[in-house]
Amino acid sequence: MRGGVDEIWSGGVNTWECDVMGHMNVRHHVAKSMEALASLSCELGLLHAFAPHAASTLRIKEQYIRFLKEAHAGMSLYATGGVISVAETQARLLLVSHHLSGEPAAAMQVVVEHVAADEDRPLPWPDEFHRRAEAWRVEVPAHAAARTLSLDPFETTASRERAQALGLERIALTALLDRDCDVHGRLRGEGFIGRIGDGMPRLLKREPMRPEERREGGAVLEYRIVHLKTPRLGDRLEIRSGVAEVTSRFRRIVHWMLNPDAPEPWGVATSIAVGLDLQARKMITLSPQDVAQRQAEVTAGLAL
Repeated sequence: MRGGVDEIWSGGVNTWECDVMGHMNVRHHVAKSMEALASLSCELGLLHAFAPHAASTLRIKEQYIRFLKEAHAGMSLYATGGVISVAETQARLLLVSHHLSGEPAAAMQVVVEHVAADEDRPLPWPDEFHRRAEAWRVEVPAHAAARTLSLDPFETTASRERAQALGLERIALTALLDRDCDVHGRLRGEGFIGRIGDGMPRLLKREPMRPEERREGGAVLEYRIVHLKTPRLGDRLEIRSGVAEVTSRFRRIVHWMLNPDAPEPWGVATSIAVGLDLQARKMITLSPQDVAQRQAEVTAGLAL
């Protein structure tokens, strides 16, 4: 235990997990949180949920993430977790990664569904899960609560036809291979956010430059990712994205993960992105003139 809270994961940051901004990329933050989720599931009585022979597993339904303090290569991290709420087949869980000082590096509320491993058929939680969940009950701390983004229910507006009508930028197009999927053939928990990260330079029209020449960059403070359906091995996915809002402090960006081979979308996401002074490691505040210029980036009517 650390500070009276049970650890569910411990690890560190590797050089290859850091991006051109010099900090751990969002893909790897989420990948480590998925390791923590697997550990927490064991504590909740689902010992083999992520094993190939499992009869049931956890399907990710939604991820709300706040990135709180940068993690750099060589740093150690540990994670704590808990159960926020439980329904018949779903649960909202808390996963928080911390620096060794105890400061939170990132916090995630993740909604999971208990499903049959060979299909997405929801299953009631076993009695053992309910019993153990009571011992792991937590309140959402301030640093894990939604700040700028809303967590309210919504009806998605995403479709291939609407993406084309709005002129949304294609930032990803691929088919899922073994490396993209978990042992049950589903897209890994970091798959959506990882593809978004890869495509952001295309969306924001960033020109490549050498690290020593880079003075300004970007960072994401919040993410809400909603998985409407689960892509599987061999499925194709396409991500279309656009800027929904610009203020002096941030851009709010919306991403639609579409299925090129079917009308229903795989999922949707929205994020709060900020400019970052790479020397001072501080957020950049835009002038009213810069905000006015960037209004041309906004796609009117763009929403989840």
